[in-house]
Amino acid sequence: MYSKYFITSMLVLGLFSCEKPAQTNKNQTDSTKTKKVDTTAGASTSLIYPEEKHFKNLRQLTFGGDNAEAYWSFDSQKLSFQSNFKEWGVECDQIFLFDTQKEENMKGKTPKMLSTGKGRTTCSYFMPGDSTIVYASTHKTSDKCPVEPSRSGGKYVWAVYESFDIFVADLKGNIKKQLTDAKGYDAEATVSPDGKMIVYTSISSGDLELWTMNIDGTNKKQITKDLGYDGGAFFSPDSKKLVFRASRPTTPEEIKEYKELLVLGQVQPTKMEIFTCNVDGSDIKQITKLGKANWAPFFHPNGKKIIFSSNHKGKRGFEFNLYMTDLEGNNIEKISSDKVFDSFPMFSPDGKKLIFSSNRNNGGTRNTNLFLAEWAD
Repeated sequence: MYSKYFITSMLVLGLFSCEKPAQTNKNQTDSTKTKKVDTTAGASTSLIYPEEKHFKNLRQLTFGGDNAEAYWSFDSQKLSFQSNFKEWGVECDQIFLFDTQKEENMKGKTPKMLSTGKGRTTCSYFMPGDSTIVYASTHKTSDKCPVEPSRSGGKYVWAVYESFDIFVADLKGNIKKQLTDAKGYDAEATVSPDGKMIVYTSISSGDLELWTMNIDGTNKKQITKDLGYDGGAFFSPDSKKLVFRASRPTTPEEIKEYKELLVLGQVQPTKMEIFTCNVDGSDIKQITKLGKANWAPFFHPNGKKIIFSSNHKGKRGFEFNLYMTDLEGNNIEKISSDKVFDSFPMFSPDGKKLIFSSNRNNGGTRNTNLFLAEWAD
């Protein structure tokens, strides 16, 4: 749902930009050097910065590689997520499963892979009943990882792989159904809390727009239409609204560049803001007007606030923290305080926990790991 390359490249270029997290530049001072590094198993308060008042115990789940887009099962117990951790035998992102009730973390262990191990995958999400997941994959086109785009003129671009389609798989890794087969990019699927609908991003109409479909893949409808990259959408707790991030090129130069890159199967997601709309696409509202990159939004369990990741306060492009806002874009509160990268927040359906990705406690490496917090309002 968010490009891992996007953040990695921003770190390299000092810029900002559905698939992966930031990595620490080797020349940077690791944020954990300003506080005690704790690599022990189990929950800990030493992983929490003093300003992070909404986090109680914080539990580190992964210990290497790039780990992101961890999403909860309906019963608030299991997580599906994507990782490129070489020690788990993968060359690029694959989908994995972790049960928060049965294991403390994945240190020294290889979790169960739910994807095929072929191609590249992204954006997994549990389906109703918690016995299947939906995710996007390029495996039908090739067993190999698709080639990453090169940067032209020092600008970061993200490949919109036309070979991405959306599949349903069981928790044994068996593909049960293919939900999309239109030409071009189909990915970034998430499921409504009532279990009736899926929202996803598709280029099938010529631009990167939000679409919805029934849980079985029928009744596909385009719900956004403004020029720009719409993606990373999630439903509100009552399943009536969507929150998403979008780029909106406005000047002739921006529009020209956006369209030219799209023809090449690329986007440059360096300017994004948070939007909401009804599930039918009506009543679209721009929530943030912060500049830079605002993304990875998710509704608070009460449906009245939105948590998201932003670099708008950072002096360097790669400084991302979690923020919370009301539905009017007011009363913005800083939630996390890592000096490099915090993103991909998702509340558990029971509202008690928050999963997110962070560069904290990575020992000076480029690793981005999963962290599980007990949430305090």
